[in-house]
Amino acid sequence: MVERRVRKERDGLVISNRMQKTVVISVERMVRHSKYGKYLKRRSRVKAHDEKNECQIGDRVVIVECRPLSRDKRWRVSRILERAAQTETQPQNEARP
Repeated sequence: MVERRVRKERDGLVISNRMQKTVVISVERMVRHSKYGKYLKRRSRVKAHDEKNECQIGDRVVIVECRPLSRDKRWRVSRILERAAQTETQPQNEARP
């Protein structure tokens, strides 16, 4: 019987949720500079499948590798670790006195 590989997991921050059932996630990693040895932060943007449209901008989520779901989507949202802080916004078309 063929064994399945362990799927990659990453955690990241939701930076866009304007698409239906898709979120854009910023995944941050540390990379060591080859010459100087200093550790640098590198970010990559990943599109992930969000079946129930639960994610909001600013949420910290865990994504799991999966089969290709579209041209750009190879990840899906596994769980939400931390919700973004809710802020009250005022309507922008409000008349000023």
